[in-house]
Amino acid sequence: MITIVLKIGLRQHVGAPCSPLVEVGQAVKKGEYIAGPQGLGARIHSSVYGVVEEITDEYIVIKADEDQPEEFVQIPETDDMLEAIEFAGVVGAGGAGFPAHVKLKADLTGGCVIANAAECEPILKHNIEYLENHPDELVRGVKYMMEITKADKGYIAIKPHHTKALIALGKACKDEPNISLKYLPNMYPAGDERVIVRELLGVELQPGQLPLEAHAVISNVESIKNMVRAIEQRRPVITKDVTVAGRVKDNDATSGKVFMDVPIGMPVSKYIELCGGVNEPYGEILIGGPFTGKHGELDAPVTKLVGGIVVTNPFMQEKRKLGVIACECAAQEPRLEEIAAMMGAEVVAEEKCKRMVQDKNGRYRCDLPGICPGQAETVLKLKSQGAEALLIANCED
Repeated sequence: MITIVLKIGLRQHVGAPCSPLVEVGQAVKKGEYIAGPQGLGARIHSSVYGVVEEITDEYIVIKADEDQPEEFVQIPETDDMLEAIEFAGVVGAGGAGFPAHVKLKADLTGGCVIANAAECEPILKHNIEYLENHPDELVRGVKYMMEITKADKGYIAIKPHHTKALIALGKACKDEPNISLKYLPNMYPAGDERVIVRELLGVELQPGQLPLEAHAVISNVESIKNMVRAIEQRRPVITKDVTVAGRVKDNDATSGKVFMDVPIGMPVSKYIELCGGVNEPYGEILIGGPFTGKHGELDAPVTKLVGGIVVTNPFMQEKRKLGVIACECAAQEPRLEEIAAMMGAEVVAEEKCKRMVQDKNGRYRCDLPGICPGQAETVLKLKSQGAEALLIANCED
């Protein structure tokens, strides 16, 4: 019997790392509350029955028992839906990681809540598969969000080519006069909150502004799924839906294979192995989607934020001197420098897409996500600085 060891991250959300509430050697149960937030953050629960082997600044390491009953420790009883969402540790499962109970603490009288069903990153499929099979649950979640925030309307934002999901959702909300489907353009980053507000509500948010400025709250499909489970089943967030794709030996999985309810903390290698293992040679293990994913290793753990596990093609090798153009929608300088290093290339000049502007906190943001400008002037500037080839990040307009 193979021993499974899980690394449950202490920072799976926006905010500071959680503080452990368990000790080394302690037996824990699936669903048990094991780490608490310090300020902004979200509760963390054990995803398995097991024993705590190690506690570091980053992880609680748990050796899983061989026997794993389906039963889990429920969150405390409460009639307050927002409190249930907080107890369950629900965060933005699309990758942002913002605590859901904080986002939903808003009065949207006259406004709306929006379910983000864009499944924005290429290759990822788990949100759409969930919608195809559980549309009623998503609609119930939108109704809960409306009740919590006092919103007048609920919208489900989706790309029109997801025909099967559209039909299922249309049937699920046909008797809900205050919930309707809204179409997003088939491009990246259609799932960006500012793009959704622009496309659905006709409001152009400035860099740094939140949907609340447009009297709206937006939540990812899987986040809403977790809200429903917290409210209806008193179930904490202990699993994650993921898509595995790329250079794996199972040909049927190369374009994306979905795994639902993966225990948080499991190594990504387990799900690559379930797709036949890595097909050598390969470039890197990408944690996330092709646009915004981060470099990872085979022992990287699944977290509340992991949506994709992509085994990439080998990196082409490049001897020419590179200039890079950074973009908020895809990759900024550190990621482009990392890719260049894996290509064996030297970066001699760096520029930002001309849409990149500083917000009030000094962070560079795109002022019009999804509408890519011409880059001729920037390219000429890079060439004048010695660049012989370009490595760029851009949206999919």
